[in-house]
Amino acid sequence: MIGFPRGRMAVWRIFGALSVVLVVAACSSATRKHGYVPPPEDLAKVQVGVSTRDSVIETIGAPSSSGILNKGGFYYVATFTRKYGARAQRIVSRDLVAISFDSRDVVSGVQRFDLSDGKAVVLERRITDSGADNQTFLRQLVGNLTNFNPSLVTQ
Repeated sequence: MIGFPRGRMAVWRIFGALSVVLVVAACSSATRKHGYVPPPEDLAKVQVGVSTRDSVIETIGAPSSSGILNKGGFYYVATFTRKYGARAQRIVSRDLVAISFDSRDVVSGVQRFDLSDGKAVVLERRITDSGADNQTFLRQLVGNLTNFNPSLVTQ
């Protein structure tokens, strides 16, 4: 008959071994890549003053995003993040390639940026007051009925 280890000491050993395995697994890092930046050899094929908007898409692919006003430039963005266990995700690197076009849709500039070129932007958390503070739907409805002016309807 095959038996299992008996006694409290064996249970504590198994529990300790499982705990060590879980702690080691939880402390491992997870790296994630989001987005796409074309490699330098592909960017070298984009020629300022020669390449057009369509030829850029054919050469290096569609951009991650593009400018919305007046057929703006193309922006290729890639971000690498790393997360250790229960800690917050941390940005390891961010690369951006900006390709700008002139009025004839010909490339006028190719620029590369990385995380060191970025600026922190502080977002403001202002909330627009709705004017309906602590008023239920019924209270607002009754308030609107009492503000009814028939002379405005007949005009």
